[in-house]
Parts: sequence; C-alpha cells; structure tokens
Amino acid sequence: MALSADLICGKIHGLTAKQRLLCAAKPDAMVAISNGAKLGLAECQEQFKYHRWNCTAIGSRNGFGHVVVVGMCVLFDQFPSSCRPHYRGSREAAYLYAVWSSGLTYAIAQACSQGAISSCGCDPTKRGGKELVRSLHRSRAHNAATANGNGGGGNGGGNGNPASPNGWKWGGCSADVRSGASLAKRFADSRETEGDARSLMNLHNNKAGRKMVKSMLKKECKCHGVSGSCSLKTCWEKLPAFRDIGDALMKRYREAKAVVAKESRSGNNSKPRKSLTLQLRRKPRNKLRISELVFLQPSPNYCEADPTTGSLGVVGRRC
Repeated sequence: MALSADLICGKIHGLTAKQRLLCAAKPDAMVAISNGAKLGLAECQEQFKYHRWNCTAIGSRNGFGHVVVVGMCVLFDQFPSSCRPHYRGSREAAYLYAVWSSGLTYAIAQACSQGAISSCGCDPTKRGGKELVRSLHRSRAHNAATANGNGGGGNGGGNGNPASPNGWKWGGCSADVRSGASLAKRFADSRETEGDARSLMNLHNNKAGRKMVKSMLKKECKCHGVSGSCSLKTCWEKLPAFRDIGDALMKRYREAKAVVAKESRSGNNSKPRKSLTLQLRRKPRNKLRISELVFLQPSPNYCEADPTTGSLGVVGRRC
C-alpha cells in the first residue's frame, strides 16, 4: 500500500474514534464494510419506496457518511448531544438499523468467502468435504482391486462409503457468517456509547439484523459417486439473496414491539450498580426476543416535508 492504513482511515468521513482504530487494524475489511452499508441503505430505500417515508438519505455516498435523518439526528454521523432527547426511536429507525447491520454482516461474510479479507475465509466449523471425497475414491479403488484379485490391503478398509448416517457431510466453502457478524458488531455497536434508551434500542435492532442473516443461510449439496449414484453428498451453507433478508426484516418491521427502558439494579448492597434494560411496553413480564425489532415512540406523520422527522414529504412523488 502506498499510503499507511492510519492515513487512509483518517480520511474516511463519518467514522468514530473506535471505528478508525478498527479500520487501521483491518484495512482490508473496510471495502466490505462500505459495501455492506450501501447494501443496507439501498435495501431500505427499495422496501420503503412506496411508503410516506422512503428511507430518506442525504449526503455522501461512501457508505459511512450517509446522512439518514430519522427524527432530528442522523444515523451514520455522530449524534449531536443537543438533539438526542428529540431523536425519535420509531419503527422506521428500527428497520433502518437492522437492515444496515444485516448489510454489514452479509457483505463481510461474502468477502471472507471470496478471500478478500485476510483474517477470515470459509466457515472453519463446516469443513472436511474434500477429504471425504478422497476417502470415497480410495475406498472405491480398493474394492475394485479386491474384486479383481489384485490384493486385499490398502487404506479403504472395505467400507465403500464414508458418509454419515444422515447421508451427507460438510464440504465446499460455507459462508463464514460468524466472522461477518463479529466484525459487523464491532463496527456498528461502537457508536452506541450513551447508555440511554435509544442506544439500547439501536443495539437490540443491530443484533436482530445480524441474527437474521445467520438464520437465513441456505444449504446446498453436491453428489459424488459412480454414474450419479450419490454414494457421498457434500453440503455447504451459502448466503441467500439480500432481498430475501430485506423482506424478512420488513415482516419484523410490521410486527415490531413497543418497548420502554427500565432501570435495574445489580451487584451487592455495598456496591449497587444501576443500568437500563428494555422491556415490552404492553407485557413487561414477557421476555423480549432477540429476533424482534423494537421501537420507543410512535412514527411521526411523514406526509408533509419536515426536517425534524426526516421526511421530504410526498409532494411530487409518483404514487
């Protein structure tokens, strides 16, 4: 690289101090992170294109400096302290954070599988397919030699099929969503430092977005054997189309849960610690699910142009 990572990261607009440190430590991941941010924003705009609020985006297009207004403040740039109390935690904000987090996870996992990031690759927990195929070929050769009277030794052991009882084994290159989610979490969650209700909401929806990518991996398989006999089947997990993830999150958006922040205490009597936690507004005793999107306040009216709600209005838009 002609320029140092520190110098390059210092020139990227919209990064927090922690994100700049992450950029310097993993410069080869920043292209994927930028692509993921753009992917999430584009999906938001596609899903809401016929809604009153259409995922309004104003500002730079580098994936970090998009100024996405959702009630007084912006998503990708630093939150001005003066506007935090007025920052609506609406359903739309919930979807926006979730799809942004999903986009980061998706793009990073994809880049890992393509070998574009040095610290990750294929999912290391889902390997072994190549060796199984070699074992099958060795066993088949051994059995053929035995049948022809050419010897009874060898490596095959006469099994003829190293496949497991369920008929398949992991092989190929499975998407490393764990690494994608881990890096996406480090990047996205580092913005949420206030510890208030809105930060808790953002963190929850970020996590819901990452979880959605994990839950929607698809299994693909390939048969190995003589004349299509499928003596052994190797399988791997691949990422779905991102539109499928956007659609699934849209369903979560429509079913989003209203929450409130409640103060809780932990620790002993001599050193009690107070912290905020999110609870369901209507049924506080019910457990809040990680997969659910949550919001703090009702959505504003987006019909009229209003910069405080992030609405450009509907005048002049195609119905």
